[in-house]
Amino acid sequence: MVQKHWKRQLMKSLKIAAAAALSIGLAGELGLKYSATAGIITVLSIRDTRRETLKSAGNRALAFLCALVISACCFGILGYHLPGFAVYLFLFAMLCLEAGWGEAVAMDSVLVTHFMTEKSMSPGLLANEALLFGIGTLTGILVNLHLHRKAAVFDRLAGEVDSQIKGIIHRMSLWLPKEDRKEYGPDCFDRLEAALEAARQCAVENENNTMFFGDSRELDYVDMRGRQCIILRDIYENILKVEYLSRQAGQVAEFLAQIEQDYHRDNTVEGLLEKQEQLLARMKGQKLPESREEFEARAILFHILMQLRNLLELKRNYVKNLKNKDSLKRL
Repeated sequence: MVQKHWKRQLMKSLKIAAAAALSIGLAGELGLKYSATAGIITVLSIRDTRRETLKSAGNRALAFLCALVISACCFGILGYHLPGFAVYLFLFAMLCLEAGWGEAVAMDSVLVTHFMTEKSMSPGLLANEALLFGIGTLTGILVNLHLHRKAAVFDRLAGEVDSQIKGIIHRMSLWLPKEDRKEYGPDCFDRLEAALEAARQCAVENENNTMFFGDSRELDYVDMRGRQCIILRDIYENILKVEYLSRQAGQVAEFLAQIEQDYHRDNTVEGLLEKQEQLLARMKGQKLPESREEFEARAILFHILMQLRNLLELKRNYVKNLKNKDSLKRL
């Protein structure tokens, strides 16, 4: 894990350095003044995903146009001196912060300082700054075009989530019919939540590396599993409350084992939902409890059975929505 982290950091650093050098070299070849600024713009334009890079570039382009207008007004009234730049910076910073362009304040203001240094906003200098901005931004975009969705990585992380959930259901089927549950702890949920967070981060990155139309299927899957995790934690808490072991405890445990056995990503769970209905009807038709303890235990078991239905319905709805999205894509 550490080795992969350092490898990723090394590759990103090399990409930034090479892209900045390319921008500076290109600006120098074109004979632009302040060519090093193009490299700084490139560094500030590189983001972790394609979509972030494009969004940042668009925001900075709009901010750059605003910076030109504001600086022209300020320098025209107050001259190319420090007070003029200070007023420009105040107005420009207010605009950027209000518009959510905070990242553009420093970069565009560096370009504006060139006007103050040259004491001019001549057409030639305006073209110089526009080319510096264009070269730096476009280079930042181009070096990120190689980024792509890590489908295999997500599949591996989603598989880890599935494995954790399957293990939780397996342990529930074992511990529910036991009287002594002192060794039945919640550590498995911490591991599941860590696996969910890793899968969620990968899904977000994959969606942001889709150039134009995002694919939310991975995020939908993580969201579905996350909501199932909440239900499973509630079921765990209810299992701990079962103090009287009636025959229904064994029946619910068998159903949990059936869910584990049929657990896989593409299962529509229609068969499991039918079995849940059959088990619920069978339990309702059984002999009434003979003691308060048995009544309370059976009430909890009924509640667990309904929670399991909610768990399965989340999966069924996910599969149904996934099929609808695939159908729309084929239209």
